[in-house]
Amino acid sequence: MGGFFGTISTKDCVNDVFYGTDYNSHLGTKRAGLVTFDEESGFHRSIHSLERQYFRSRFEDELDDFKGHQGLGVISDTDPQPIIINSHLGRYAVVTVAKINNLREIADELLANRMHLSEMSANVINQTELVALLINMGDSFVDGINKVYQKIQGSCSMLILTEDGIIAARDFLGRTPIVIGKRDDAYAVSSETTSFPNLDYQVLRDVGPGEIVKLRADGIEVLQKPMSRCQICSFLWVYYGFPASDYEGINTEAVREKNGRIVGEKDTEVEADLVCGIPDSGVGMALGYSHGKKVPYKRAVLKYTPTWPRSFTPGNQKRRDLVARMKLIPNPAILKDQRVVFCDDSIVRGTQLRDNVRTFFDNGAKEVHVRISCPPLVYGCPFIGFTSQKSPLELITRRIIKDFEGDENAKLAEYAKTDSPEYKRMVQEIAKQLGLTSLKFAHVEDLVESIGLPKDRVCTHCFDGSSYCHEHDNDPE
Repeated sequence: MGGFFGTISTKDCVNDVFYGTDYNSHLGTKRAGLVTFDEESGFHRSIHSLERQYFRSRFEDELDDFKGHQGLGVISDTDPQPIIINSHLGRYAVVTVAKINNLREIADELLANRMHLSEMSANVINQTELVALLINMGDSFVDGINKVYQKIQGSCSMLILTEDGIIAARDFLGRTPIVIGKRDDAYAVSSETTSFPNLDYQVLRDVGPGEIVKLRADGIEVLQKPMSRCQICSFLWVYYGFPASDYEGINTEAVREKNGRIVGEKDTEVEADLVCGIPDSGVGMALGYSHGKKVPYKRAVLKYTPTWPRSFTPGNQKRRDLVARMKLIPNPAILKDQRVVFCDDSIVRGTQLRDNVRTFFDNGAKEVHVRISCPPLVYGCPFIGFTSQKSPLELITRRIIKDFEGDENAKLAEYAKTDSPEYKRMVQEIAKQLGLTSLKFAHVEDLVESIGLPKDRVCTHCFDGSSYCHEHDNDPE
């Protein structure tokens, strides 16, 4: 997915940019970049890979090279960024959190108009540079940003560092968040409110869908009012969001606990001795489930982080799966002869959970029940990059549908519908393939209730294919 942070201050901002960006590290896996602007020395930028090292260790030794009262940082799942641009709009740097599905079509159109793409990495188009080229086609930053909104299929939120302020523009349907923070001497914008407390920022407000604002050290200017429709990604609360972060003013951990409580209250068919969350994103649901089901929460499996911090670090999937297993350590003293409910955020491919289940039984569990905090992932996400899947068959649900129907695309609406015959059959088969005593998913209705926003303001496309997706049909509020 990715995340970003920007700040503009009356004082030096380098430490804020560095630590504020670091608090977005859980949102991306590939690259990170920092850029600052100083009136005397201009723009200074650095980009590093995160595939073998942490953000902090990559940039800490370079901090003295950065200067200025305003800057941006980005954690990227896609391309090297920030991009620094010279244009008729002035000199600026831009970072994006984006998934652009028609990248090649837009690039071909730009090339046909004699515009050049220079930021190529492994022969892949840099989508942040493409966004910058579209911005440059506008008569103003607002005009150019709206050209991005009009052209792309997918989503795009961005921060633009100009010589006299930071422009923040949230995706036209608000699929990815931007929040504004304030303290006496500075403003900040971030993908995560978690970036703010330890830097002494107070959450001011969210940037609305399609809204464009400009931050200066002494205030905020609204350049374009927010749009009326919103499709913020529900998976932020399920998995991506840090527990302390709020989106649309709604806390991630509170949603997870409420969701778990609802699932626990409804789970009357299973007797259990204890419940445990799969660290980290399953813990909140498990705490809520413990309350709703009235069974004790115990740490039957623990996450070992000193040498296994990130399951996506190795370069191939087989090794990533091994690391994912290695970092979770079962506790036989808790598991032995127990009927255990494990709560987790989602099931994508199923390989990691299958390995974990085998380990739980090997370490003495009598029964292994699994409860998932979101519905089955039946549809791939066309709007943000929350998984790296390249084919629908990477989803365990679609492999099962293909086995049942002979076509992985058959009867998707029926399989996605809560408690339909097809849904029940699919869930039973997932439980069988993973070796579970039982398996239940939170219903989409329960997830939406836990979030607390109207269904039509939350994207649940990956669960039920229902998202409003006409990006360019959105009116101002």
